Amino acid sequence: MTVGLFGFAAMLLLLGLGVPVAYAIGTVAIVGIYVAVGPVFLLSTIETLPYAFASDYNFAVVPLFVLMGALASRAGIISDLYTAAFRLTSGIRGSLMMATVMAQAMFAAISGSTTVAASIFTRMALPEMTRHGYNAGVSAGCVAAAGTLAGLIPPSIAMVLYAVLTGEPIGKLLIAGVLPGALTAVGYLVGIRLMLVFRPEWAPAIQERFTWKQKLAGIGNTWSVVLLIALVMGGIYAGVFPPSAAGAVGAAGVLVIALSMRRIKRGDIWESLLESARVSAVLFLIVIAGLLFSRFLLISGFMAELKTLVLAIDMGASSFIALVVVLFLILGCFVDSVSLMVITLPFLYPISAALGVNGIWFGVLVIKLIEIAAITPPVGLNLFAVLAAARGKLNSRELFIGILPFLAMEAVIMGLLIAFPAIATVLPALMD
Repeated sequence: MTVGLFGFAAMLLLLGLGVPVAYAIGTVAIVGIYVAVGPVFLLSTIETLPYAFASDYNFAVVPLFVLMGALASRAGIISDLYTAAFRLTSGIRGSLMMATVMAQAMFAAISGSTTVAASIFTRMALPEMTRHGYNAGVSAGCVAAAGTLAGLIPPSIAMVLYAVLTGEPIGKLLIAGVLPGALTAVGYLVGIRLMLVFRPEWAPAIQERFTWKQKLAGIGNTWSVVLLIALVMGGIYAGVFPPSAAGAVGAAGVLVIALSMRRIKRGDIWESLLESARVSAVLFLIVIAGLLFSRFLLISGFMAELKTLVLAIDMGASSFIALVVVLFLILGCFVDSVSLMVITLPFLYPISAALGVNGIWFGVLVIKLIEIAAITPPVGLNLFAVLAAARGKLNSRELFIGILPFLAMEAVIMGLLIAFPAIATVLPALMD
């Protein structure tokens, strides 16, 4: 266990010195394996483990999900979602905030990145809200918070990474995020209404109204998204095809729809492919480093001894979950979501399994905590994505204050997920 502790300390030191995450974790893993068992096992591990991961057909879903979201954003599908949501909520105080939440929930079903969603909707929704007199900080907080829906609602890249790191089935994890994602979206909508009862000046009433004919026309323009959701989520849930095939169907579906509507050019397709390659390369490098680090913790005896220690002190599942919540909320303020999963899951997941915690529910809990951390000051990734996309029209103090009401909403939603685990497990159970 001593070698494992030294490894953790060295990794934290390298991260503190600014070494890129993949290099910091990978270096510690390689040196640690060498010290623990020697060069022969190290070379064998380096030769087989990265290839076994990268060549697994199931994990082709990551670049395909990224490609699907990139194509959708360049095809103008997001604009249709926002317009339809605004027309539906017109006449209600806070309609633009509600439209942002609803549109991001729909976009989450064809994308898998929270920061991408936050960036896109900052450029689209934030100017509209500020133009109508909405409080800039709260409006930006709404965009950042709603962006986290992409971490729960399939296709979620975070869920796929959890599956890679723990061995839980990808299909069940993706479907497990549906109800928690819907609960989060509804929680935001209800929370916005309650918030504006006490602070109506944050969102002045908009006089513009739409007829039911106009509302239905707006909904009709979102047929492409509904079709894609039915193809991807329906196919996975019904067992028609595995998640990797669902990613291919989704990406091909977006491309066909965009071409048929004449909304995408050859250059857009090329840029989408490049974006998918860049994002996937970074993710794969970090995950491969994480898998090597996990192997190091295993062979050094760290995980076995830590599990024995936890069981010896008779820590119950409830106490363990409380500890995980505190740990992720603290570390998540300073470490990005992918790195946090790679660093912590190799030892937290085996302990959760030993304590009898459902692996699917634990995955939803972890992803939810990571997404909350992404909107928690001072270094939440979604917050910085919004600030960058706002291009100087918003300062960090305004955003940090504006996100607080949504963190309060998240506390209630998290309490419901912990109190009622079936919210996350009922749909995966029906897939058996």
